Amino acid sequence: MIVALLNQKGGVGKTTLALHLAGEWANRDKRVMFIDADPQGSSLDWSEARAREGLPRRFAVIGLARDTLHREAPELARGADHVVIDGPPRVAGLMRSALLAADLVLIPVQPSPFDGWASAEMLALLREARLFRPSLVARFVLNRCGARTIIARETAKALAEHDPPVLASAIGQRVGFADAARSGRLISELDGQRAGTREIAALCAEVGRLAP
Repeated sequence: MIVALLNQKGGVGKTTLALHLAGEWANRDKRVMFIDADPQGSSLDWSEARAREGLPRRFAVIGLARDTLHREAPELARGADHVVIDGPPRVAGLMRSALLAADLVLIPVQPSPFDGWASAEMLALLREARLFRPSLVARFVLNRCGARTIIARETAKALAEHDPPVLASAIGQRVGFADAARSGRLISELDGQRAGTREIAALCAEVGRLAP
């Protein structure tokens, strides 16, 4: 399965979710290939930080920020159980290529007024991709979410009947994710981060059930 995490809006935690999804699958003894398709290369930076810390490599991270991704990703997927693509913000050509490469698209969003983050351009690109890939599955993922806040509940309710719908699993606003990003670690490798670890495991399980 090829999973692409995409959003035209930056700063929604796309890279963090992509790395942790890949890491959770690797922890479950799945063969994972990670493609950093964001020109900023944040996932590559995370991988290099991990190497500097002398930590074992959980999965391979390669840079592939070009609009031929849809032709190259299936070849990379041959030797993997899962391919995770960390897509670019605000680069339409790369975004289209990632959409055409994917079996499943996850759109991370933060709880906020609906019109602020349900990017019309992102959804237009998704509709365009489905002309060529009618079976393409897509879901919103609530990230950096205060589960008990009114705005989080309102956001989940607004998306309940939306297309694409929202996953039941939500990821909380936790400092552990920032600490993990800086040190080349996964939240499951940090002490005292059981809640974040459980959230990622639940997300991974729900995504797995969407496999085509």
